[in-house]
This record gives sequence, C-alpha cells and structure tokens, in this order.
Amino acid sequence: MLVFYKFIVYNLSGDYMKKILVIGSLNMDFVVDVPNIPKPGETVIGEKINLVPGGKGANQAYAIGKLNGNVSMIGAVGDDENGGILVHNLQSVNVNTERVEVLKGQTTGLAVIHVDQHGENCIVVIPGANSLVTKDMIDKNINAIEEADIVVMQLEIPIETIQYVCKIAKEKGKMVVLDPAPARNDLPEELFKDVDIIKPNETEIEILSGIEVKNEKDIIVGANKLLEKGVKTVIATLGGKGSILVEKEKLDHFQAIDVEVVDTTAAGDTFTAGLVIGLTEGKSLEEAIKFGHVVSSMVVMKKGAQSSIPSMAEVKEIMRL
Repeated sequence: MLVFYKFIVYNLSGDYMKKILVIGSLNMDFVVDVPNIPKPGETVIGEKINLVPGGKGANQAYAIGKLNGNVSMIGAVGDDENGGILVHNLQSVNVNTERVEVLKGQTTGLAVIHVDQHGENCIVVIPGANSLVTKDMIDKNINAIEEADIVVMQLEIPIETIQYVCKIAKEKGKMVVLDPAPARNDLPEELFKDVDIIKPNETEIEILSGIEVKNEKDIIVGANKLLEKGVKTVIATLGGKGSILVEKEKLDHFQAIDVEVVDTTAAGDTFTAGLVIGLTEGKSLEEAIKFGHVVSSMVVMKKGAQSSIPSMAEVKEIMRL
C-alpha cells in the first residue's frame, strides 16, 4: 500500500503563471536490461534494449510540462531521426521548443543505460550536439532568461555555458536551480555563488565537496561545504532514504515514499521537476520537496526515462485529491 503526503494541498488545476526555463541536454537513451551491472572486465548478456527519449535537461523539461508547468527549453539536437523524435516528444507535453536548435551535420546526444533486476542503473553519455550549447546560443536566446522566473540546469552541456547562464540569471534576479549531474570536482568556485538550490545525490555531494560519504553525518558535512562555497540551499537526495535539506540555519529530513522499485532512471529529474513546480505555485520549500518525493516515487515503479514520468492527472489520482 502506498503512503503519500496526504496533508499537502496543491492547486492542481494546471494554471501555472510563473515561467520555468530548462537549459540542458537532450539524449536518446538506449536502455538495456541486464541481470547485474557489469564490473570492470565483465561481460554480461543483456535481455532486451529499448530506445527512450532522455537527457537530464529534456527529462526535467518533459516532467515539468507533463505536470502542467509553464516551461521552455534551450538545447541542441542533431539533424537526425533521434533529434526529431526528442523535440516532438517535448512538444507533446507542451514544452516550448522554439529555442532547441537543430544543428546540421551533428549527431544527437545519446546515452547507454544498463538497468539491473533491482532497478539500479549505470549510464554512459555521448554528448553529441549537447557539447555545442555555447555562450553564443545563450546570447541569441537571452530573452528567454529575462522572461523566466526559475532557471533549471544540469551538467551535461559545457561548463563554461552553465557558468555563463548562472551569472546572467542571478544578475537578472532569477532563481537558479542546479542538478549537478554528472558531478565533477573541477567546477569553478564562482559558479556556486550564483546557485540558489543545488540538488546532489550521495555520490555527487562527495565529488562536489571532497568529503567521503559513509553516512548521513558525512552528507551534512559535505552539504555545509557547498554552503561555504556560496550555494544558498542544498537538497541532498538519498534514493530510498529520502532527502536532507541543508541551509545555514536549517536542517530537515524528508522520508522517501515506500514503493516497489522497478527502474530508478529519471527519478532524480522528476524530483527536480516536482520541486520547481511546487515553488512556482508559491509553496514553501519543504512542501515542494515533499511533492518532489511524490512524483519521483511514481517514476521508479515503471521502466524508462520520460516514458515513466506521470501526468498531473495521474498524480491527482494517486494522491486522491
């Protein structure tokens, strides 16, 4: 039996006035079912392969759109079949894709995802057109940042572009939300100062902070390291163990929702989508985090990335509002 946060009351009419801008990656995911995640030097026999629209940026934009958010995206695809599929898929949930560029002669980004029998995954990403999301592309679309209330980013496009966007967004008074995946330990120190909310998982917080994470105490120490770098809010997601909110004068724990896990792909991206949807609705940060847990719990019960993301109607039904 699923136990959700029944005390959260949301206006789920779909009328979101605030604008969300996602800047990031679009990938075609090649999802391979395997009995176990391969170890170095190990060969395993895959059971089947599915092609699923993905990319952390596109996943987040898609999830926001499917949850009835007012969302646009800046990104790039190649002039190939995969690129067309990805753009059309975003349009199907009312994501504004006018600023997703189709680059001639380039290949759309792709990811190879191994999913084991317990729903855990490992991912190899080949950036393709995502590596060509440049400062010039941002300059051409600067009005999108000016019109947005919240700017959401990840780390699957060039770091110099991410830093450039964060700086501009903060100068223009926008909220900046960063999902630091795939994490790297060489992010510019200046970048952190322009981030309002950063949402690392356990592995990412270890890489970003340099603190070895063995337990919850280490997570909190790592989160405080990020606060020292200039980040205003850290939301550390811990999979089935929930999440921890860390600010200078606040520490709060949130339980995950107990469900049967089939595939964790896109769960983190959907959590981010639920979080920003809650914030655009004027909910408190704590309420937005809880809503993020609700929608991400629904994702892990299905296979795939965007194909597993629930609609707002499905969320309403399962929350019995």
